[in-house]
Amino acid sequence: MSGATYKSAGVDLELYAEAMGRLPRLLHRTYSPRVIKADGGFAGLFRLDFDNRLFARNYQEPVLVAGTDGVGTKLKIAQQLGRHSTVGIDLVAMCVNDLLCTGAEPLFFLDYVALGKDDPNRLEQIVQGISDGCVIADCALLGGETAIMPDMYGADDYDLAGFAVGVVERSRLLDGKLIDVGDAVIGLSSSGVHSNGFSLVRKILTDARIDLDSTPAELGDTVANALLRPTQIYVNAVRAVQQNYRVKQVLHGIAHITGGGLHENFSRVLPAHVDAVIDRGSWEEPPVFRWLQQLGQVADEEMTRVFNRGVGLVLVVSNFYASRVIELLRAAKYSSWQIGEIVPGQGHSRWR
Repeated sequence: MSGATYKSAGVDLELYAEAMGRLPRLLHRTYSPRVIKADGGFAGLFRLDFDNRLFARNYQEPVLVAGTDGVGTKLKIAQQLGRHSTVGIDLVAMCVNDLLCTGAEPLFFLDYVALGKDDPNRLEQIVQGISDGCVIADCALLGGETAIMPDMYGADDYDLAGFAVGVVERSRLLDGKLIDVGDAVIGLSSSGVHSNGFSLVRKILTDARIDLDSTPAELGDTVANALLRPTQIYVNAVRAVQQNYRVKQVLHGIAHITGGGLHENFSRVLPAHVDAVIDRGSWEEPPVFRWLQQLGQVADEEMTRVFNRGVGLVLVVSNFYASRVIELLRAAKYSSWQIGEIVPGQGHSRWR
């Protein structure tokens, strides 16, 4: 009679080793000279600065910024379709876009992947997406953890969590205190639903019995493609503005528009003596939102409270520089619009 083994409990160590062997190349492609390579170590190593005349940052008072997030139930759609190569981009985006709200430069990223069973091919697809996201965000995928937990997850289930660290010079830290009456509000386009509100999305689809491979005329694409489109990463957008204004602090505040929608997230960065007034219809709303709203008969207020509705990041800038900032953003391939202004108030975002 043979005794119990880890494999009989649902964890195949040989398969796990095969999966781990596929991952180093996906990390290495994201490395900058600031990474100290330590394959097989228990932690990742990253130099905050280094002696190099071309690349040295020469920080005076660096502040480290950290954030964590996940992808939510968007993963259920990826799992249903068997398409796992883009949700890693979502994971990186949700974390690094939060860092940007402080004015920080993302430095490195760590991931946590929990699966119901060993599957080297699926894990490689997931981490490929995370690696791709880190390349877009210009940060290093420094390491991570893969957990096989057959009693916690079904055989085809998995969950993702991400952790990002960035740095900002204290004198350039964005905390909302610079936002004042007369500032311009600039909205940057989202790529679609991003990674929030998918519990409502999935209910709408289930109630309407929508086939994910169908192509509604309103979308001009399959439902699957429209919903799995990765979250936009805004690192290069913010960098374009920061690099053009190295001395002047033109950026006064940034808000990442995630769960809770435009007004709730924008209000988080507003000081108590001002309001943001937003002009309805001042930006292009992707068709996926109108389609979902009509399909589920969702009230307009609920749509605005749950989804980004086409604006994924908001910048508050000195009004004098607003036109130039929009030019810089568009040159960096980000659609953007002036969508409102800052007025006297009590720290709220509202429609005009």
